[in-house]
Amino acid sequence: MLELQHISFAVEGNKEILKDINLTVEDRFVAITGPNGGGKSTLAKVIAGIFKPTSGRILLDGEDITDLSITERANRGISYAFQQPVRFKGLRVRDLLSLAAGGSTDINQACNYLSEVGLCARDYIDRELNDSLSGGELKRIEIAMAMARNTKLTVFDEPEAGIDLWSFNNLIRVFEKMNEKIHGSIMIISHQERILNIADKIIYLKDGQLAQYGTRQEVLPQLLNTDSACRVLTDKLQ
Repeated sequence: MLELQHISFAVEGNKEILKDINLTVEDRFVAITGPNGGGKSTLAKVIAGIFKPTSGRILLDGEDITDLSITERANRGISYAFQQPVRFKGLRVRDLLSLAAGGSTDINQACNYLSEVGLCARDYIDRELNDSLSGGELKRIEIAMAMARNTKLTVFDEPEAGIDLWSFNNLIRVFEKMNEKIHGSIMIISHQERILNIADKIIYLKDGQLAQYGTRQEVLPQLLNTDSACRVLTDKLQ
């Protein structure tokens, strides 16, 4: 269970990006949405340990992790996936999956993870993580890596960013499958209604504040009935 207690974050010049965020995340699938500049990615980076909050506390299963580094939080069970997955020249897909699983993944297990995200293991297991892979392929490999880690909390920052509609449709199916199989929680930052439609809870951030937080059934109809929020949810894929 993740708890954020009075989390605020300010940059130089005392500009507040997050303002007194209080929430508890214990559901399997939580979506974070809201207008651009509302603080979504900042919140994700604060949770992952990339940014340290200006004030407040972060608890993971009751342990205060506010001052822990990214590596320490990863060891505690937090995974973070960037909007644009990192390409590692010289590193093969099988190597990445093995690292994600703590070095204990054999070839058969690695192939199973790739199959789970709709990739032919034979075609990808020995591919390098370089420019020969498309954005959609990298997104799926990143999700396979998250499945291999099987951590307490996995945070995805706009996984649909920069991919085409075909890849997005496949990502939806992968996230649905991932939601059924993982033992921890998934947090996804997204503008897309189809992703919000498969979430257990929705967090709506606006101007750095927690504007709404509740079940999909409670929050999504309200967002769709609000003009500004509706524009957020109808952003087109690039």
